[in-house]
This record gives sequence, structure tokens and C-alpha cells, in this order.
Amino acid sequence: SLHVLPVFLQNLGVNPANIGFSYLTMESDKFICIREKVGDQNQVVIVDMNDPVNLIRRPISADSAIMNPASKVIALKAAKTLQIFNIEMKSKMKAHTMAEEVVFWKWVSVNTIALVTETAVYHWSMEGDSQPVKMFDRHASLAGCQIINCRTDEQQKWLLLIGISAQQNRVVGAMQLYSVDRKVSQPIEGHAAAFAEFKVEGNAKPSTLFCFAVRNQAGGKLHIIEVGQPVAGNHPFAKKAVDVFFPPEAQTDFPVAMQIGMKHGVIYLITKYGYIHMYDLETGVCIYTNRISAETIFVTASHEPTSGIIGVNKKGQVLSVCLEEENIVNYATSVLQNPDLALRMAVRSNLSGAEELFARKFKTLFAQGNYSEAAKVAASAPKGILRTADTIRKFQSVPAQPGQASPLLQYFGILLDQGQLNRFESLELCRPVLQQGRKQLLEKWLKEDKLECSEELGDLVKSTDSTLALSVYLRANVPNKVIHCFAETGQFQKIVLYAKKVGYTPDWIFLLRNVMRVSPEQGLQFAQMLVQDEEPLANMNQIVDVFMESSLIQQCTSFLLDALKNNRPTEGHLQTRLLEMNLIHAPQVADAMLGNQMFTHYDRAHVAQLCEKAGLLQRALEHYTDLYDIKRAVVHTHLLNPEWLVNFFGSLSVEDSLECLRAMLSANIRQNLQLCVQVASKYHEQLGTQTLVELFESFKSYEGLFYFLGSIVNFSQDSDVHFKYIQAACKTGQIKEVERICRESNCYDPDRVKNFLKEAKLTDQLPLIIVCDRFDFVHDLVLYLYRNSLQKYIEIYVQKVNASRLPVVIGGLLDVDCSEDVIKNLIMVVQGQFSTDELVAEVEKRNRLKLLLPWLEFRIHEGCEEPATHNALAKIYIDSNNNPKRFLKENPFYNSAVVGKYCEKRDPHLACVAYERGQCDLELIKVCNENSLFKSEARYLVRRKDPEVWANVLEENNLYRRQLIDQVVQTALSETQDPEEVSVTVKAFMMADLPNELIELLEKIVLDNSVFSEHRNLQNLLILTAIKADRTRVMEYVNRLDNYDAPDIANIAISNELFEEAFAIFRKFDVNTSAIQVLIEHIGNLDRAYEFAECCNEPPVWSQLARTQLQKELVKEAIDSYIKADDPSAYMEVVSAASNWEDLVKFLQMARKKARDSYVETELIFALAKTNRLSELEEIVSGPNNAHIQQVGDRCYEDSMYDAAKLLYNNVSNFARLASTLVRLGEFQAAVDSAHKANSTRTWKEVCFACVDGAEFRLAQMCGLHIVIHADELEELISYYQDRGYFYELIALLEAALGLERAHMGMFTELAILYSKFKPQKMREHLELFWSRVNIPKVLRAVEQAHLWAELVFLYDKYEEYDNAVITMMNNPTDAWKGGQFKDIIAKVANVELYYKSLRFYLEYKPLLINDLLAVLSPRLDHTRAVNFFSKMGQLQLVKPYLRSVQSHNNKAVNEALNNLLTEEEDFQGLRASIDAYDNFDNISLAQRLEKHDLIEFRRIAAYLYKDNNRWKQSVELCKKDCLYKDAMLYAAESQDAELTEMLLRWFLEEGKKECFAACLFASYDLLHPDVVLELAWRHNIVDFAMPYFIQITREYLTKVSRNSGVRCRDCNILPVIQVFNHFYYSMMTYHTKLLNLDRHELTNSSC
Repeated sequence: SLHVLPVFLQNLGVNPANIGFSYLTMESDKFICIREKVGDQNQVVIVDMNDPVNLIRRPISADSAIMNPASKVIALKAAKTLQIFNIEMKSKMKAHTMAEEVVFWKWVSVNTIALVTETAVYHWSMEGDSQPVKMFDRHASLAGCQIINCRTDEQQKWLLLIGISAQQNRVVGAMQLYSVDRKVSQPIEGHAAAFAEFKVEGNAKPSTLFCFAVRNQAGGKLHIIEVGQPVAGNHPFAKKAVDVFFPPEAQTDFPVAMQIGMKHGVIYLITKYGYIHMYDLETGVCIYTNRISAETIFVTASHEPTSGIIGVNKKGQVLSVCLEEENIVNYATSVLQNPDLALRMAVRSNLSGAEELFARKFKTLFAQGNYSEAAKVAASAPKGILRTADTIRKFQSVPAQPGQASPLLQYFGILLDQGQLNRFESLELCRPVLQQGRKQLLEKWLKEDKLECSEELGDLVKSTDSTLALSVYLRANVPNKVIHCFAETGQFQKIVLYAKKVGYTPDWIFLLRNVMRVSPEQGLQFAQMLVQDEEPLANMNQIVDVFMESSLIQQCTSFLLDALKNNRPTEGHLQTRLLEMNLIHAPQVADAMLGNQMFTHYDRAHVAQLCEKAGLLQRALEHYTDLYDIKRAVVHTHLLNPEWLVNFFGSLSVEDSLECLRAMLSANIRQNLQLCVQVASKYHEQLGTQTLVELFESFKSYEGLFYFLGSIVNFSQDSDVHFKYIQAACKTGQIKEVERICRESNCYDPDRVKNFLKEAKLTDQLPLIIVCDRFDFVHDLVLYLYRNSLQKYIEIYVQKVNASRLPVVIGGLLDVDCSEDVIKNLIMVVQGQFSTDELVAEVEKRNRLKLLLPWLEFRIHEGCEEPATHNALAKIYIDSNNNPKRFLKENPFYNSAVVGKYCEKRDPHLACVAYERGQCDLELIKVCNENSLFKSEARYLVRRKDPEVWANVLEENNLYRRQLIDQVVQTALSETQDPEEVSVTVKAFMMADLPNELIELLEKIVLDNSVFSEHRNLQNLLILTAIKADRTRVMEYVNRLDNYDAPDIANIAISNELFEEAFAIFRKFDVNTSAIQVLIEHIGNLDRAYEFAECCNEPPVWSQLARTQLQKELVKEAIDSYIKADDPSAYMEVVSAASNWEDLVKFLQMARKKARDSYVETELIFALAKTNRLSELEEIVSGPNNAHIQQVGDRCYEDSMYDAAKLLYNNVSNFARLASTLVRLGEFQAAVDSAHKANSTRTWKEVCFACVDGAEFRLAQMCGLHIVIHADELEELISYYQDRGYFYELIALLEAALGLERAHMGMFTELAILYSKFKPQKMREHLELFWSRVNIPKVLRAVEQAHLWAELVFLYDKYEEYDNAVITMMNNPTDAWKGGQFKDIIAKVANVELYYKSLRFYLEYKPLLINDLLAVLSPRLDHTRAVNFFSKMGQLQLVKPYLRSVQSHNNKAVNEALNNLLTEEEDFQGLRASIDAYDNFDNISLAQRLEKHDLIEFRRIAAYLYKDNNRWKQSVELCKKDCLYKDAMLYAAESQDAELTEMLLRWFLEEGKKECFAACLFASYDLLHPDVVLELAWRHNIVDFAMPYFIQITREYLTKVSRNSGVRCRDCNILPVIQVFNHFYYSMMTYHTKLLNLDRHELTNSSC
């Protein structure tokens, strides 16, 4: 079966030029890999055969690319570098650089690449980091060969290298076979080869076969041999060598590829001409041969899905060839007439179609008693067609021979060797084996999976071994029997697993009861398995009932614990049942369950009552919900865990908790107080602290209250809690705790606590002192203590508790008119730290500051540097006017801000002294402003030198700024000699943006001959300030001042558009370039600039002027200025702007003198060319120069200055451009000479085209000969000639070019196209000479358009497009058809339909030559179709020779057609010979037609046909009609039908044919009954005619009698003869009596 896959590479976008052996690779049927060049980019195109439409393109430059046979891994080769990439992972896997060039490479397995160099073969594995390993050296016989393949066997123990070379006008194949184990090579002549692993019948292991095909001068051969030594136990494979048929028209054909389909054992051989040869691998028989492609299939691979072959031809078609499994067996039987091959293939590949052959062979062998062979046939029959119960019964019916195994066991043995027995076979085999007690055989077969298990087989085995039966039931999937066996063998745990696995549901409760009786523990396990899934297999209540029936409390508990572990709501009743049984029988277990909180859905009230009865009060309380029940149980605290009880209250409501606490305190307050305190402490937030306090107070339990509040006071923020705790602590005498809370707590109400402590009259006043000290009740404390005569606690307070409170205490004592001595003494004795400022403030508020003078002086005497002390002392000195100014200036410790503030109202000058000493800027400024002390303020600011202070006073919103500035200008700066003070002041004025005031200030400094008059920065500042504030004064300052920075000032003036002032500055300081720049750029007066330049006459000035003139497009003036400046620097701008070439020449000549720049010289030469000064130009060019002459020449050429260009190109020897120039000048001969020197294709084209335009065809042809050798230029040249109508000149050019050494295909092709258009008479000659050198597809189109049909056929033939060639000849027979050529070509076509079209064509055009054509086509025709065609056309008589020649194929249509012809021709002898030789036709139909024929011989043949088809009666009747007595007798005898024979005898008697009767007796001797014959002879009175028959009968009887009695014939007496005759006559009389209807008894008496 040939399949053209839906993959046509050209349609997928693959370039046809890249479809070839060098560019395309196919390592398997999964991928095709092509190297292409798209534009300038090299690409690798990958066609995935599973998705051929979506091509994979990768920009890869490589010499070769091959895809891995199995995965998307590509190997690339570039020169000697090899790389392997994973396309899907986009990563490089391996790389290696070879020492020598790799000439061929191929994947020989999914992870190994074979690399072939000129000298050796290497294997490179993808695994790890391995490098290529050398396998063997190339044999000398492969030297000079093109390597086309490299192959290995499966184990890579045998390696093969294949190459081809051209020798003696044929392609010779050379192969090198290498053994890896023996390390030896063998050279073999061959073209294609492959390895195969084939298992020969009777061998245990496969053999390694080596198949190779060769085409040499002797013909083609296919060899199949086994390589290496046969495996131990294997029979060697018989070597095969068969002929490979090559058609006469394919004399130079040879094999190019071989693949082996292992599934069917078929060798696929492809030849160069596209023929497919298929051979059986085992026998070498040729199965099929045909041409599948008109193009060469240059690459092939195994096609795994069909076990066939896949390949690609040069047109890009992907083809696949395979066997059709449903037809191959019938094909081998009917077409190949090889039933043995059909049987072998059917067995080998398990194919259908040979059922009848196998059945017939089995019956034959069985009938012959060859039971072993019959068993093999039955076992090997495909699809198991003979492995039936009927076959088994046949073998069972045969008795066993002594000393031999029975045929049945032989049959089973063969089946066991081949594989698994079916159901019937397994049952019949095991029955006798078990009867013999050979159970181990059954176990072995089951282990090897040789038996098909069934329920019947399990039942059979169970009587012997339950375990083995279980194994059978498991394999047979009989769930009920499996579970029964599990139960019998005690494997209860497996029952559930098995039932789940197979989805079977038995009676689980019944099974559980049975298990419980055997073992409660196993019953527990079984029950657990029943409920381990989400959906239990059995009802859990029923399972529990089973446990309880046997009082298995412990097992039931274990089961329920496991079953109820998920704590589902639906299982509440089971949870209750579990707890109930354990509370009654095992309270500790129930307690543990409840403690673990495993269940939550049981009946809690019921369980609670059971717990209380069982003494589990804690569990009862956990479950009670009624308050009465809870109060009854909770008061028994001695029976409860205290910790648990405390936690228990957390589960009660607030009201219930309080009721329980009240009940506990009422029942036994001493016993329960501690627990009540713990509960209250833990749940006070929920129960309410106030409520709990009231509860304890109601029982007057201050101790409980103290402990309760003590546990929460440290965490509570409730002031009432803290107060109650202080109160309870006082009641219980816990004074230390009262002191701690008063000191540490921040939550109590201090006023309430203070009042409580006052009323409490505690012996220790420390808690009260702490409260008053913390919450600033010190004044109240002093009054309370002083009035209650507790003065000692005042001293204790200020000395030990808080000395920092001394100022407040002193103030309090002063308020109660305490004695000054007491106060002074108290101040002196307090050693702690207190605030002097606060003390001074307290005393000062009360105008008693002098009270502190002794203490202050004492402190200063001790060396105290505290500012507060010195501040107080300064205040006293100021108030007492005790030389305060001296103290303020000299004392370094007082606070200037404090003291200055104190002095502001008393004496502002003292305040200024204090503020200046402390640099209190704002305070000083404020005092000066308020008291108009601006002079002091100005002096302070100048001395201060603080920009921030200056910025503050110079703000615009300062009302006193003008007065202050006047004092600064008039007084402060006049007095200072410090440059920094001046600088800071000036900067301050600048930062304040006071330009006028700043000018006033600077004029005062600079112009009034002060020490700062020549200061550069001040002069700069004065001018800059004037520029900014008063421009009218700038020119004055510029002229009066001399020590300023002129360039910078000038630039600033320019930026402020004071151009004249800037010009004056530059001119004053002789900066002329800047001055003229001002004139040019800012003033914009070029006339003044020109005058200034003449005045200065400085080159830089002229240069600057020239640049400006150039920018203003005053080119001539600019050139003059540049010349005056002698400045060539701007030569590029001048050249670009110049339009007057004369002026430019002057400038460039000046520039050339200054610098020999290449650009200058280049432009000078071009300018000379422009001015036509060719002599000067030639002088410069001929001398030394740096000019770009080529560039100038090109410019001259573009501007049509061809004379100048000619000089320049000639100077640089640019003959290509020189030729172009000469063409423009019309000097064609000189142009051709230059083109010779240039030898450039472009130049040749230009000169050629110019010559063509100038009608200089001789010169044009000289040029054209140099163009046509370049294939890329040929098309343009031809188009140029053709567009101008010079066809014959073009033909002459191409004809002249054919003899050139570099003549190429394009030349021959285009000439052929021109011949087809303009000289068709020369076309045939041209094609016959040069057909191999033309592009045939291109010429084909041209020839077809020109209707040159004979030439078109010729080209199709050479291009191997035989189909088109035949079509062309048939469409245009007058011009194109030639008999011999047509027959040669028609044999090569690939389209079978053309065969039949050609037959129709011959019938219409050359009917008498039809048989010649059929002789050629007969090997390829479908004879049935051909016969139908001729029959439809009514031309069967015409093709009778063809029918005769192909009748050997025994084709039905041919046979019938020929038989019809012979019938029509009344050639009965020929018809009889045809019928005898070829039996494939409709016998009955022919017989029916012949039966009515006029000639007796044809009716005789009809009888013969009826006989052959077992229609004996019709045959005999027909013979009887035509009096063909002999035939009638023969056919009757041959029919073996006694009844038909008797009828014929009776007919002979009826017709009176006595002689025929006698003859028929011997013709049908074995079929006749003697009594019938005797009766007929007697009745018709022809006993004489029957006597020879009876004599023979008598002889046979005597022989049998004597053999049976043991006596030889010659010794016998008369008695046996008499007995025989008596028997004979008795028989005769018996029949006679029957005829007369006599009674048997009478007959017996008469015979006696």
C-alpha cells in the first residue's frame, strides 16, 4: 500500500533548491530537517511529522543538521565543530571539536551519533560528558566513495559503513562490515543494507541478520545472512540469495535504501528510479515490485506506525509504503500462489485471511495421525481460530500411544510454550493434572500466567487446595468465591480490602458473627475495617449488637472508640451507648473518655446522672446544666480538684457563679474562702468587681476582701478597687501594703485617699506624706502637720522623702508666719537637691529675697557655679545698686537673658550690657529700638558680624531700619578698621536687596579715600551694584576706577545689555577680540567693526570679522578678511558657502600654502575643474598631493565634466569609472579597453549597454561575453537586448558564449528559450546537444508556450516527468508521437491511469499497434480493468494476443474474455486447453452458455465444466443428450454417486445400449451393488453382458475368503466356491422375490 502523506515540502514553504541529499535529513519518521538560506540569513527548518503545517524555523548557520530520532534534540555541524542542542529546553547539551573533517554523520540510536571522517568512524554518545570514541578505521575499498549511510544492529555489536562511487559509467556500491567483538572488518560490494533481529521457528532467541542488496554487471542480488556465531541452542539461519529484478528501461538503476519492517518481517528496498521491492525476510521471496515515484527517493527511514518505510523524493513529496494487513495473506495465496508464505506471514504477524488454510492443514495433519504437527498448527493459527473446545475434544478422542505423551498433552505443551491457555484449554489441562496429584505444576503455571483462570477452574482446584483455589478465583474475578475462601483460610482482614477493590457487597454482619465465634480479636479488626471508610460497609448499631451479644465490652469499646473518632452529630446515640456501658462497668475508662473530650453529641443529662452515681462529681458538674444540681454538687469542694473547680466557674453564667459562691461561703466559709477568693480573682472581670466586693462585705470578710483585691489591684485601673484595697489593708493592719500602694498606684483618687488617711489617724504618717508629695498636696500637708504639731515629719519629708519640695515647704512656712530662723535653719540643714530657681521664685513672690543673701553668698563661697544662684545674687546687687555694671561685665555665670530681662525696666543700659555679654541679639535689638539706642545697636551689629542678625534688622518691615542704616554709614563703619566687619556689613546690605543704600555705603568706603579705596572687590561691587540699581552711573565708575576685574565686569554688563559700557571696558584694557565681538554680536554694526579691525589690524580681529561676514553670507568680504588674517582654519565653511569659484581658488591657494590638508587640495582641484583650468589641475594632480582624486573624479563625473573626470580617473587608474566616462564621451573602443583593465562585471554591463544603445554590436558582444558567464547578470543583459528588439544579436552573443570555459546552465537555458521563440528550427539540435545543461523546468514552460510538442516530449523524458511526456504525445500525436519513444516512456510513468488513457489513445490513433503497447504495459496493468476496458470498447478480438500472453496470471476477467473469444471463434480445442490450464473463471456461467451451443464439442465442454463443479447429474444428462456415452460413464464413475450410476445403467438398458451397459459395469465397478446388477441383467435378459462383471466379483470374494480363512487360493477346495455361488444365487433370488412381492418365509423354503 502506497501512501502519499499530506506533506508536500514545497507547499509548506521549503525552497525546492534545498530538497536534496546535501540539505535535507530524516533520521526517523518523526522529523524532517532542512537547511535553507532566506535572504542573507541561514535557517534550519524542522518539520514535525505529527504537526507538519507548523514549521519550526531557527536562525542557525551550519554545514549539516540532523534531528534526534525520538526527541526534539538537534545536532549541528560547522566545519570541525559539533554541537547538540535541546530545542524545547533551549539549551546546549554537548559540544566537541574534531581533529579532522566529518564527511558524514547519522544518529544510529536515540543517544548515539556515528561520525565518519576520511579515515575512521567514531561514535559520540549523548550521555554525560563523553567524547567521540573511535570504533574502526575505514577500509581502503571505500577510498574516494561518497558515504551515504552508516548503520548498526540493536546491540551495536555490528557496524556498517556504506558508500558509492562512479566507475565505468555505473554507480558501484562499497560497504565495510565491522565486528566490535572481534575487531575485524570485511569489505563487501553492495549499495543498500540493514540489520534485523529475527526469531527463526524453533529457536529460543532471535538471530542477528544482515541484509544487503547489490547491482553489478551480472545483475541485482539480495543477500540475507546471519552474522556472527548462532546463539547457544539456536539453529543457524540458512543463507538466502535472491535475484532483484530491474526492468529493461532501468538499466542504470541501483538500490539506494533499505529498511526492514520487523512486525511483518518484510524487507523494503528502494532504487534510484523510484522502484519499491518487497521481500520476505525469512525466505527471501519477492512479494511485490512496482514504481512508486518518478523522482529519486534520496532519504528514507522506518515508518513505525505501519512497520513500513517512509521517504522523501526530489520533488518534496513524503511517501510511505507498508503492507495492508487485511489483504496480504490473500494476496500471497491468490496472486503469489504461495500458501506457505501466506501461512508463515499469518503466524508471524498474527494476520487474518488464512483461516481456511490453517483449518485445512490441521485437518489433513490430524487425519494423517501427525498429531504433534497438527498441535503446532492449531497453536500457531492467527487470532486463535483453532483454539476451540472442538479441537480439544478431537485430541481427547485420540488414545495415547504406549511410552508417549498423549496428543492432548502434546497440544497443551505447545500452547504453554507459546503463551497463555484460554479458558477451555486451562480447564481441560488442569483436570488430569489434579487427578494425578501434581498440584505443583498448576502453581507453576499460575505463577507464569500460563492459564486463563475461571470460576470452573477454581471449583475444580478447590477440592484439592483452598489456597490455590483462592488464587484462581482472584485471577478469575469471582468475588463471592474469593470471600468464601478468605473466610475459610482465616484471612478476614483481606475480605474488606478485596470487596472494595472489586466492588462486591457480601452480608457483612453474617461474616462478622462468624469471625466473632472464631476469634473476638480478629472480629474486632474485621469490624474496624468495615467502618474505616467515610461510608461504613455495615450498620454500626448492628455491629455493636454483635459485640454485646457476646458481652464483649472491651472489644466493643475499642471498636467504638475507633469508629466514633470523627465525632459526627449523627453518631450521638452510639456515643451515649459507649459512655453508658463504661460508666456502669468501667467508670475509670469512661472518666478517661470524658477527660479527653472525644465526644460531644451524646445525651449529656443522662451521662451526668450516671457520673454522679459513679462518684465522678467533676464529670457530673461538667454535664449538669440545672443550677440546683450544680449547687448541690459544688459545695463538696473536698471531693473536687481545686484547679478544675476554679476553671469550672468559667463555664457558668454570671448569676450562677455568684449563686454558687454564695452557697459555698454559706456552707463553710472557712473551708471554702480560699477557693472563693481564687474564683473571684480569676473571674472578677466577668462577675463584676463591685459585686464581688459587696459579696465579701456582706459576710464581713475583710480578709477575703484584702486577698481578693490584692490579687487584682496591681492590674486594675479602677480607683474604687484601689481605695477599697487601701481601706481593707488598714482594717487588717497591713500598713506596709498601704504605703506601697500609695507610692506605686496611679489609679486611686488622691483627694479621697488623703482625706481617709487624715481621718484614719495612723501612727505612721508616711502614707499621707507619700500621697501629698505625689499629688502636689504639699501645702495642705505642711498646714496639717504644722497645725497638728508634727513638725518633725516636715523635716523628715524634706530630708528623707523629697528634698526637691523644699521651695514649696518654705513658701508654706512663710505663709503660716513661721520664724525666719526656723526657715533659714531648715534651708541650711537640707542637703538634698532642690531647685534654686524655685526657691528664689517662692521667696521673691513674697518680697523676701534678701532672706536668701547669706545662703547665696555661702554657696558662691563654696564655689557654686549654678546660674540660678548667680542670677539671684545679681538681682540683689541691682536692687541694692551695689556696682551692678561691674558685676554684669565680670561675672561669667549668670544667665544674661534672665538678668537682662530683670534690668529692662530698671536700667536699659544695664540690660544692653547683659544682653551683649550673652549675645542675646533679639532682646538687645528690642531694647535699643524701644529706647532709641540706634548708635549702640549699629556698633553692636558691626561688631557682631552675624548675617542672620543683619538680615533681621534690615527687613523691610523694620520701622527703625532707616535710623539704623544712617548710624551704620555715619558712625559704625567709619570707626571700624576690620576688613571682615566691612565685608559682612556690605554682604548684609546686598542680601537685603538695598542697592541704593549699598551704593551710598560703598561710595563712602571707596570714593572717600578710606583705607579700603583700592580694594578690588569693593570696586567690583560698586560697579555691579550700579549696573543693577543705577545704570547712569556705570560709565562714570568704569572711567574713574582702575582696580576692578574688567573681563568679568564687561561680560556682566553685556548680560545686562550695557554694550557700550562693555565695549569701553574691553577697549580700555586692550581686549580687542572681545571688543569687536561686542560690536558684531551685540551692537551689530559691521561698519564700526570693520573700522575697528582696520584700526587694530590684528589677525585674530580680522578672523573674527571674517567669520561673521561668512555667517552673514558676505562671502567675498569674508574671503578678503580671511586672506588679511592669513587664516585658513574655516576652509570647510568657506568651501560650503562659496559660489564664485574664482574667489574660492584664491582662498584655497592661500590655504594650501598654510597647510597641505587633503580636503583643501581636493576642493582646490574641483574648483580648478569648475573654472576649466585643466592645465593647472593636471599640474597639481601630477605633482605630490594629498587630494582625494577619486572623489573629485566622481564629482566631476556627476556634474558631467567628463574631460576633467577622464584626467582624474586616468591618474588613479580607476579603469571602471574611466570606462564609464569614455562611454559618455562616445569613445567606445577606448571604453572597451578600459573595461578590460577594470575587469568588473558592472563595468562590462555599462559599456555593453552603451555599445548596444550606440549600435556597436561587435563591441557589445565583446563586453557581453564577460557578462553572461555570471548567472546573476544574465537576466538583466537579456532583458536589455530584448527590450530594444535585438533578438538575433542576443542569440549570436549567447551562441558565441557557449564555448566559454565558464559557460553555465543559465546560458544554455536562455538560448533554448530564445530558439523556441525566434529560431525554433534550431531548438531540437540544441536540446539534443545540451539537454543536461539547461534548466529543464524553465525551458519546458517556454517550449510549451511555443507549441514545440516534440521538443516538449524530449524534455519531459529527460526530466523524468514521464507522465507529462505521455500526456503531451497523446494530446499532440501528429508532432510528438513516436512509437518506440512512446513505449519506452509509458513504462516509466507513475500514474497508472495513464496506462488506460494510452490504450484508448492507441485504439483511436494506432489500433494495429495496440498489442505492442500491451506487451510493454502488461507487467503493470490491472488485467481485470484492462479486459473490462476492451470489452466496453468492443475490441477484445483486437487484443487477443495480449490476452494469451497474460493468461498465465490466471486472472478471472482474462480467462473469461479469452474463453468467450474462443467460443465465438468455435475453437473448442483452444477452449478446452484454456479451461484445463486456468480455472479462475465463472464455470457455471460458461457451462450454461456452452450447453446451448450448436456444436457438440462445446456441449461436451459444458458437461466437462459441470463435472468439475460437482454437478454430476447435469453433466451426465448433457452427455446422455449428445450420446456421449463414454463421457457419461466416466463422469458417473468419477462422481462416486452409486445412485447416479444406477440411473445411468437403467438408462442404457432403456435405450437398448447393452454394450454401454457392460462397459459401464467396469467403469463404475466400485459403486455398483452386485445384486442390483444381477437383477437388471436377469430382468433384461442380458446376463451374458453382465457375466464378466460377476466373474470379477466372484474372484474378489474368493480372494477375501481365502485371506480371512488363512488358505491360499491354489489349495482351496470346492466348498468355498460352492458357498460363494450359493450366496450369489441366494442374493439373486432374494431380489427376484422382492420384485414379485413374495413372503420372506416362502423364499427361504424354496431356497432350501
